[in-house]
Amino acid sequence: LQNAELGKRAPRWIRDNEVTMCMKCKEPFNALTRRRHHCRACGHVVCWKCSDYKAHLEYDGNKLNKVCKDCYHVITGCTDSEEKKKKGILEIESAEVSGNSVICSFLQYMEKSKPWQKAWCVIPKQEALVLYMYGAPQDVKALATIPLLGYTVDDTPRSADLPHSFKLTQSKSVHSFAADNEELKQKWLKVIHLAVKGETSECQNELQGNS
Repeated sequence: LQNAELGKRAPRWIRDNEVTMCMKCKEPFNALTRRRHHCRACGHVVCWKCSDYKAHLEYDGNKLNKVCKDCYHVITGCTDSEEKKKKGILEIESAEVSGNSVICSFLQYMEKSKPWQKAWCVIPKQEALVLYMYGAPQDVKALATIPLLGYTVDDTPRSADLPHSFKLTQSKSVHSFAADNEELKQKWLKVIHLAVKGETSECQNELQGNS
């Protein structure tokens, strides 16, 4: 919702399973962190600390409702003196980059000898040479980024690997990925093969558009 509409219209609630961390302070949710709460103004999932505000919401008959800190400031007009910290490289919201990406999907990811884990992977259009990895599609901070330039792509899975997997290697760092099917794997490889050479798929898109 736009700031002007906050509190005037009911928001779309982000589902609990769409995030692994508070959408405001980015603290991960885990068994120890207290429950997830929804801001009644913007619909974001937030932790208890970030939902400790109340504001009168027009769409709910001006009743006092739990809201997040940001919405509280917008609706009540009270502002924090502290300036918003500049966003770090990892603090680019997943929804922001997924909506304007060269490619995005879930992939299984493995680093060194750790177990495979599911990650939401995105290559944004603005940074078509960087792979962002998120815990879930609506997370507001990336778990990791891989600058793809200069990596070597190995797309022949070994018997111990998951099927439809591929590896990115550069000196000592090895990142293993696996797609759910061969078609998805090939889509990712097409983009990654260009990115490791410092190229983007812009020119390809133009060609496809003309065909």
